[in-house]
Amino acid sequence: METQTAKLLDGKALANKIQQELSAAIKELQPKIGRPPGLAVLMVGDNPASAAYVRGKERACQKVGIDSFGKHFPTETTQAELEEVIAALNNDERVDGILVQLPLPNHLDAVALLHQIVPEKDADGLHPINLGRLVRGEPGLRSCTPAGVMRLLQEYAIPLRGKHAVVVGRSILVGKPLALMLLEADATVSVAHSRSHSLQSITTNADILIAAAGRPGLITADMVKPGAVVVDVGINRVTDSSGESRLVGDVHFESIAGIAEFITPVPGGVGPMTVAILLQNTVNSYSQRSHR
Repeated sequence: METQTAKLLDGKALANKIQQELSAAIKELQPKIGRPPGLAVLMVGDNPASAAYVRGKERACQKVGIDSFGKHFPTETTQAELEEVIAALNNDERVDGILVQLPLPNHLDAVALLHQIVPEKDADGLHPINLGRLVRGEPGLRSCTPAGVMRLLQEYAIPLRGKHAVVVGRSILVGKPLALMLLEADATVSVAHSRSHSLQSITTNADILIAAAGRPGLITADMVKPGAVVVDVGINRVTDSSGESRLVGDVHFESIAGIAEFITPVPGGVGPMTVAILLQNTVNSYSQRSHR
């Protein structure tokens, strides 16, 4: 039997396509609204991974024509100072999206800060009102990574209706909203996690397997049904024996690529889609203003 090689779900290519579409939309809307869209990314402290993500987001904004109102705060910044900044951005007519880059230093309450952002500027789609709209199937800003996964599956015309989708991971950032989005697309959804008994017996039943547990190499070849669609949301930095550090996902890519029908690479799969949806959310908020 010849080895099947999975087709790649290329998030990087799709993210570029979305950015081109957004750039064209902004050019059309800007004369009507009288200003470009604006996104404020707030970062506290000096986490190098966060700094790299923020730079990537700002470059992507520049590419499509979104103004960046990013602010970088020292580690010792207080909760009250950040709440004051968010209140000012809520009232700033130039700003359509606000995002607090996680993780935050331990003395800060990320959830309380998120609650301060007005729902229509919640570019990350994580405000309880936006999550509530997702539960109810109402329009609203959607959480970026899960919405990026859904857009990627749509781009490759992967059928979801009636299929068994297994999400490994139950975070409020990815697992829970993604399970709801898959249900909305008529998939049958199972959510598994680190406490699930016999994870393999759950994942081998998946037509669509989404790994979002944040554990490098958690999903191995014996956990995947032949011909399944495998989406790897994990981004883990590991250091090999020679001291070289690299990014890997939650999926053992090399062995699973011989079994799955489709698979996302890490990097270049879900990561670029998260940023593309962040820009999309910002432009959606911006275009809403043209109807007000």
